[in-house]
Amino acid sequence: MSLQKERRKALRDHLQRRVLCLDGAMGTALQARDLTAQDFGGEAYEGCNENLVLTRPDIIKEIHLEYLHAGADIIETNSFGSTPVVMDEYDLGEKAVEISRIASQLAREAADEVGTEDKPRWVAGSMGPTTKAISVTGGITFESLIENFQAQAKALIEGGADFLFVETCQDTRNVKAAMLAIQNVAQELGDEIPVAVSGTIEPMGTMLAGQNVEALISSLSHIDLLFVGINCATGPEFMTDHIRSMAALSPYPVACMPNAGLPDEDGNYLETPQMMRKVLERFGSEGWINIIGGCCGTTTEHIEVFSELAEKMKPRTYRAEKRSTLSGIEYLEVTDDKRPVLVGERTNVIGSRMFKRLIVEEKWEEAAEIGRKQVKNGAQIVDVCLANPDREEIDDMKMFLDKVTRLVKVPLMIDSTDKEVVELALTYCQGKAIINSINLEDGLERFDDICPLAKRYGAALVVGTIDEDPVQAMAVTRERKLQIAERTHKILTEDYGIPEEDIYWDPLVFPCGTGDKNFLGSAIETIEGVRLIKERFPKTKTVLGISNVSFGLPPAGREVLNSVFLYENVQAGLDLALVNSQKLERYANIPDEEKELCMELLRTGSDDAVAKFAAHFRNRKASEKVNTENLSLDERLARYIVDGTKDGLEPDLDEKLKDTAPLDIINGPLMEGMDEVGRLFNANELIVAEVLQSAEVMKTAVAKLEPLMDKTDAAGRGKVLLATVKGDVHDIGKNLVEIILSN
Repeated sequence: MSLQKERRKALRDHLQRRVLCLDGAMGTALQARDLTAQDFGGEAYEGCNENLVLTRPDIIKEIHLEYLHAGADIIETNSFGSTPVVMDEYDLGEKAVEISRIASQLAREAADEVGTEDKPRWVAGSMGPTTKAISVTGGITFESLIENFQAQAKALIEGGADFLFVETCQDTRNVKAAMLAIQNVAQELGDEIPVAVSGTIEPMGTMLAGQNVEALISSLSHIDLLFVGINCATGPEFMTDHIRSMAALSPYPVACMPNAGLPDEDGNYLETPQMMRKVLERFGSEGWINIIGGCCGTTTEHIEVFSELAEKMKPRTYRAEKRSTLSGIEYLEVTDDKRPVLVGERTNVIGSRMFKRLIVEEKWEEAAEIGRKQVKNGAQIVDVCLANPDREEIDDMKMFLDKVTRLVKVPLMIDSTDKEVVELALTYCQGKAIINSINLEDGLERFDDICPLAKRYGAALVVGTIDEDPVQAMAVTRERKLQIAERTHKILTEDYGIPEEDIYWDPLVFPCGTGDKNFLGSAIETIEGVRLIKERFPKTKTVLGISNVSFGLPPAGREVLNSVFLYENVQAGLDLALVNSQKLERYANIPDEEKELCMELLRTGSDDAVAKFAAHFRNRKASEKVNTENLSLDERLARYIVDGTKDGLEPDLDEKLKDTAPLDIINGPLMEGMDEVGRLFNANELIVAEVLQSAEVMKTAVAKLEPLMDKTDAAGRGKVLLATVKGDVHDIGKNLVEIILSN
């Protein structure tokens, strides 16, 4: 075994047994030396710390040795900005590779001089974010970022770095480019290169490009990281919530490397070693961290204190808990208590004439606005399909994603049969997307194209219950759906290494009202197929394109049938549903007579069932609500809450205010509406997204009424403290209670 491999093995062993200490700030140490322009190689290079490895290697090695003698277990190379694109700003781009290699060699020499068998020392090849945040500033392509990181990574490894440290990350697209670059280098060198990642969380609670800690972890879940962490920011205390969240979710060791607070007007960092120790000591006592170190403003004095503290700490214990997570800018964990997660289906040129027209006319902003409206109306994922045979799909995907990723924070579902389009789309996703879809219709051809992309970029897969059978490739019966799922599951997990939690089964939906004998009763078979697959593979998820079931039926009837079909599938275990979130009828609002018409059609698909259904809905307009003209004013006010609609709310509130006090309106018809919402939710007749819509209507009503109340109405109001762990699945319940109680 080579020395480098031995050191790497030892590093992993030590991470299991103790808390390690990383060094402090290179920049702070250099500033303390009052270097002149001559030290940097001339005025043109003044401030280019990386160039000092060529002009003053003695100083760089000296700083490494000082941090090692202070107790650091790991030192970082002086290569934070040594990519060609950053070095080009000093006209040093051609020397970038040389700078990276020498930076690594200097750190290696220092670590080898100080390290012993009892206390080995390691070198982290520092890879900063460059000066381009691709999602925010642009100015560089994804491919160019890969090339830059690749040049830097290869030189750092060849110079002797034990692992690569992608640090101070501000944009996950940059991180993904760095990860791909490192994979390329590993393949070129025939080496398994350990990699660590550390993000920087801004005061608003996210990275610069918008992702929070949870979304970052989800985006990196496909990579076996050495550790993940947070560095820089505004000091350790500000990191508390983020480190706690990272420790709760991360399947890897966790590192905390804060600044010494924020600098004052003279550039001096104000947090002393003892001040920082108090906070880090708490992180250790909570069992949150495996590595501590310093960022801007930290010195050898800080590292001496951190090193002593690390020796007394117990390392965080961690296990790779399997979760079905997705992310865009925002994080989404797909759990039973969130079912069904709604996938907005209208940004699809095959399913939406309006969207297709906007794409053909190249009205990208208006097209992206459709995605935003889907999210506004409850979609938690947005399906994107640009497959128009009359246009270049890859060009349209590029233009559309550039716009929609700036408007939509939720995860994306990439819907394409073209592997090049899928790969391009994944480079635009900050987070962990879903690829829609793969199946065995052409044997393993589609798997060979798409599974490597899912593993390389980090994506989940929609998997259809379709195979090569010449008679019935698309599974109709529940037994056949399960049979194909069992075969496909084995292939995906054993042959392609796809994690179970990243498989989203599509048991297929067929039109139930066309009279096609091949599909009579197919809707019930789909519902029961969902149930069988979930029972057989509980760690996987399920997804259906709901509106397919109602194809060819009267528009008003389609909305109702889709709602009933969705409800029945959710009861069977459906996790994700592709729907038009702007036109989803509430199951609880559907009269029993119409539910039975729907169920008869879903069960049989017979000509008689189709005729009854069509006759009932033929003259009703789509989205036509239940007639409220015969309801009393109080009943209408309660109905607004139950329906989750504000249309007509304010005029009716004005009418009620003529003879009723504002507080009595709240405690009367409005609270009756909320009571009914609670009853329907407990009966599984409303989903969480609909409850939130109802709560928002209540909030709007209260906002109108509150200014009109007498101040004495609130004289006895007390306080309620509601708390859950940040990011916990119970957060949504807490937030619902907060909305209701505040009203």
